[in-house]
Amino acid sequence: MIKQVDRKTARHKRHRRVRVKVSGTAERPRLTVFRSLAHTYVQLVDDASGRTLASASTVDLKLDKNDLAAAQAVGKAIAGKAVKAGLKQVVFDRGGYLYHGRVKALAEAARESGLEF
Repeated sequence: MIKQVDRKTARHKRHRRVRVKVSGTAERPRLTVFRSLAHTYVQLVDDASGRTLASASTVDLKLDKNDLAAAQAVGKAIAGKAVKAGLKQVVFDRGGYLYHGRVKALAEAARESGLEF
């Protein structure tokens, strides 16, 4: 019998593996991405104090589609909030997802809007 792979569990394993090395501070927070079928969410997290400093999502922006353009809009929104909060540098946490498609579009839009990672 072939063992069935649970995609969610596999993503959580990848994310835990990355989180051992990636951690955010108050000066350089962790930019974490969560991607569902319907929406894309992103947060700036200070892991030292366990606080979320800023967040953005397709829900906040009231976007109907969850495509590359929506991911770019979310990336620009989080970069704007970060710059407004006085944060320029972040650590990117792709959340166990491949750096491809919506995750890549979000990261590149955030970089273009002034974030460094």
